[in-house]
Amino acid sequence: MSFPQLRIGLGLDVHPFSSVEQRPLVLAGVHLEGERGLVGHSDADVVAHAVADALLGAAGLGDLGRHFPDDSPQHLGADSLAILASVKEMVEAKGWRLVNADCTVVAQTPRLSPYLDAMSANLSTLIGAPISLKAASPELLGALGRSEGIACMAVALLVADER
Repeated sequence: MSFPQLRIGLGLDVHPFSSVEQRPLVLAGVHLEGERGLVGHSDADVVAHAVADALLGAAGLGDLGRHFPDDSPQHLGADSLAILASVKEMVEAKGWRLVNADCTVVAQTPRLSPYLDAMSANLSTLIGAPISLKAASPELLGALGRSEGIACMAVALLVADER
């Protein structure tokens, strides 16, 4: 009996909220109007970053900072969906394709349930595989519970691409 070659990767990203009013909040490519944005070298999209890290880890390609360093002028203000698209290309070049990914966004504020379907659709369309998103509240515990930032965890399952 032959089994497909599978790999699992785990991604985690955390960013604090910005004190700069005009910084937009972007999660999985969805702009959440009227919400405080996150501090980051790129657009600080914690969801896209966590998924990218999960893909890189599963493919044995290191982490996001190795490929897109946060001190690189080239990546200043970068669109994280473009970064994720680049990561997808790297993973595919190594002979892997995504089966699915699952993400949990941890935030006290803002309330994310109205945006989860759009966020999932953005990522699934970009990657070409199902990506599910869930939101969890830290229940007022710690820095995330004090609404100091947002975190996202992602797990990705890759299969060897035998095309």
